[in-house]
Amino acid sequence: MISNEALKQAKQAYITEKECIEGMIEYFDEEKFSVAVELLKCAKRIGASGCGHSGIICQHFAHLMCCIERPAKFISPAEAVHGGMGFLECGDVMLFASRGGKTKELLPILDICKRKGIKVITVTENLESELAFGADVVLKQYVNRETDKYNSQGTTSSTSLCMIFHALQTALIEETDYKNEQFAVVHPGGAVGERLNNK
Repeated sequence: MISNEALKQAKQAYITEKECIEGMIEYFDEEKFSVAVELLKCAKRIGASGCGHSGIICQHFAHLMCCIERPAKFISPAEAVHGGMGFLECGDVMLFASRGGKTKELLPILDICKRKGIKVITVTENLESELAFGADVVLKQYVNRETDKYNSQGTTSSTSLCMIFHALQTALIEETDYKNEQFAVVHPGGAVGERLNNK
């Protein structure tokens, strides 16, 4: 059996992340969120980029978009400046995720977006950051604290970012009138595919 303190901190992690999600609604800007959804709705292709935990959650975002047939891919910051940004064209959308808004690896990609006419959505806590100023729309990220005792691991911040991405997909399903029958075609695998295709 692990120590009582470890069990206490583990249970507290649930509370910390629950409080974060509950607090996020206070920062939900309907106008900016609507602009972001409209940009994603109209884009032929969608890119997403971030570093560390943000980058990993951006991979999840790209998959969420593909699940509702909005062509998307994660573009790693390293590959982006070595030809990877050729995936996007004028009018497409790049989503940046950076809690502090100052991730140096993303700034050259922002420059490419401006030169190519690619629309930019930035998700960040720092509305005064370079990535925020360079965006067409900024979605405010809120994080109360990370779950570890040092407040340094990308835990609650990852959950917060996921929640924003889940909200975007949820809204896009409504705005594009995406049907479960369409999802059944692109998701024949696994228990979900079996359930969808047996109807």
